[in-house]
Amino acid sequence: MKAGSGIRNGVITGGTWCADHNKIVERWPGEDDLVEILKEEVRGGGSACNLGINLKRLDPQFAVSTIGLVGDDEDGRILLAEADAAGIERSRLEVVAEARTNYTDAFTSSSSGRRTHLFHAGTSALLTPDHFDFSEIDARILHLGLPGIHAQLDAAWGADANGWVTVLKKARAAGIETNLELCSIPAERIAAIVRPCLAHLDLLIVNDFEIAAIAGKPAGHEGDVDLAACREAAQAVFAQGAMRFLAVHFPGGAIALTRDGDEIRKPSVAVPPEAVVGANGAGDAFAAGVLYGHHEGWSLGEAIALGHAAAATSIRSLGTTDAVESWQQCLEFASECGWRNPI
Repeated sequence: MKAGSGIRNGVITGGTWCADHNKIVERWPGEDDLVEILKEEVRGGGSACNLGINLKRLDPQFAVSTIGLVGDDEDGRILLAEADAAGIERSRLEVVAEARTNYTDAFTSSSSGRRTHLFHAGTSALLTPDHFDFSEIDARILHLGLPGIHAQLDAAWGADANGWVTVLKKARAAGIETNLELCSIPAERIAAIVRPCLAHLDLLIVNDFEIAAIAGKPAGHEGDVDLAACREAAQAVFAQGAMRFLAVHFPGGAIALTRDGDEIRKPSVAVPPEAVVGANGAGDAFAAGVLYGHHEGWSLGEAIALGHAAAATSIRSLGTTDAVESWQQCLEFASECGWRNPI
């Protein structure tokens, strides 16, 4: 498609490109403890990378481009190679000389399935709103992340509360729909950065911890989800923003609210425990499924179902994107596994 044609199609991802140094350990150790690394690999990670690759796995013909920064180092070269292998248009994925690529030591406990991330911001700390020029971009949707690990975007930018607001405003002024992805930074930090963004979002896809944090409700990573509290937090956040829809996902399912007053509840896929390798990247896969369905004109319920199906395929591998298949295969896998009990 010719740039500047005025016909909007596809998704542009923006923000975090990082190298995930994935490691499986038997359990997460305490301080001064010792635990063996059972398996490890280096793969692409971060919201811009994961969602872009997942979209191309769901549909290789789907238009995906990206904006971000990587370093002139081995991790940066791995990320560029993964973008090329996936077919992502990366002319705006800049290589910064003498800067370390953002990387994450991503530990998954084989005994609990829980994840622990230790990250180095590297090039992500250098990304600013000036890197986002939408004048020659024909994408329909901007998927932007991750607030809290980009020093310059997290800070005030001109008259705006932070650089994320500036980028979202620029995208909407260009006629691009906006979505924001979050990560598990402290709840108070999420609230401080994300609340000013709500008025500039068309879509918001987050997990139960993140929605509680934005709403200023008690937020935790432990235990089963309190559906009533999750719904209350979602309604509070939805009322503060301009989103057309808001989707909140958690291990057992998802709740979505629309501007028309609809509420959709959809349980997740009942993946056999023996098929689960790691949950790292499941949230990105869910968001990819929802955004793909939304872009293609599916009902929100159908899009949520694809999000769950994509997440279900994702958790079959250690990498964040390796096991995601075509959208047809994802739905077939979900059908084979069946769905959890209604929520």
